[in-house]
Amino acid sequence: MIIEENSHQYIETDPSKEPILLLHGLFGNLSNFTSIIDSFSDSYNVLLPKLPIFEMPLRKVTVRGLVEYIESFVKFKAYDRFHLLGNSLGGHIAQIYTLNNSEKVRSMTLTGSSGLFEHTFGSGFVKRNSYEYIKTRTASTFYDPAVATKEMVDEVYESVNDRSKALRLLSTAKSAIRENLEDKLDGISCPTLLVWGKQDTITPPFVAEKFNELIVNSELHFIDKCGHAPMMERPKEFNAILKMFLDKQL
Repeated sequence: MIIEENSHQYIETDPSKEPILLLHGLFGNLSNFTSIIDSFSDSYNVLLPKLPIFEMPLRKVTVRGLVEYIESFVKFKAYDRFHLLGNSLGGHIAQIYTLNNSEKVRSMTLTGSSGLFEHTFGSGFVKRNSYEYIKTRTASTFYDPAVATKEMVDEVYESVNDRSKALRLLSTAKSAIRENLEDKLDGISCPTLLVWGKQDTITPPFVAEKFNELIVNSELHFIDKCGHAPMMERPKEFNAILKMFLDKQL
């Protein structure tokens, strides 16, 4: 159930437990993390804010603007320390948030994260009127194209064909390319988990290896037959790796 409170939309499972904050990607939504909610809500307060990419003023729709939104959300929820997990753009936001607020982040998990290099829709917006093209591009997010449901494709197609939404998506994607963090990642010292699909074509495996090299206290796990969103495509394997990592932080 989505909570709407103080201009925030979010899911929260149990405020009495230790928080783990999840951040979705540019074309992602809260349902991307269903398997994590199901697997971890007994032990953690699983918290999923909806990134207001389509609601923020256009001039603020950047990676930095979204980091500021998460900072305001954490302040609103009054959390002192928490675990942070981000997929794709959400991982990019997680990195900058951690660099700015290291005292609040107990651990960070990145999966298919931007911040160093990523293939984006880019000029693909030129073909946004082609449903088959959008279907193919959405399916390419995954190793198994069947994971891209019709509902998912319809949502992406609607977003890129709505002028206001498309402008916000482009603004965010361009800002992500500008915000390369290679020379800043040595400033992250919290325990960091990297979980990557071996067949990720958006942030390929070499990106994960570079994150592992640059973030000093990090560990890297690859999942085979898996694309850009391991928590969706290989939830059992992903959750097992995440559980082992979080258990080490107790």
